[in-house]
Amino acid sequence: MKLKSYIINFILLMIVFAIINGCYSLKGFSIDPNTNTYYVKTFDFTAPNAPPTIGQLMTENFKNKVRSQTRLLYNDLDPDIEFVGTITDYTVSSEAPQANATTAFNRLEIGVQIEYINHKDEKKNWKQKFSRFASFPAETNLLDVQNQLIADISKLLMDDIFRKAFEDW
Repeated sequence: MKLKSYIINFILLMIVFAIINGCYSLKGFSIDPNTNTYYVKTFDFTAPNAPPTIGQLMTENFKNKVRSQTRLLYNDLDPDIEFVGTITDYTVSSEAPQANATTAFNRLEIGVQIEYINHKDEKKNWKQKFSRFASFPAETNLLDVQNQLIADISKLLMDDIFRKAFEDW
């Protein structure tokens, strides 16, 4: 009798889960069913100290994120939505001064201006600036950690842009 009760409870639980899953996206984002394609223009950069490859790196990172986490197909000819980005800030600053007036950490901050263009529904268009940073020890040369810092910051920025474009909360 107990086995029968467990089986019934399990089946009911699976039915409830199937209903909830059908009504709600567990990933937390939604894409209009009429939107099938996207385009990411190579990010420009106006930040004077930014490495020359940063625009291409961030563009590829974002294209890969959209490709791997959505059903959208890349199309550079007539996309349903497109992203136009400019890297506006690439700044190294000191932080966390110590008692003897030296700095314990430096901070690399990267800012990106993104324009989201929805060719299916112009009311959903937006422009926004996103900014993230990472710290590194003051005694470390930026060139020694720059690539890793850019990768870490880029991931955070791409997550922010993705959430802004696709979350439906």
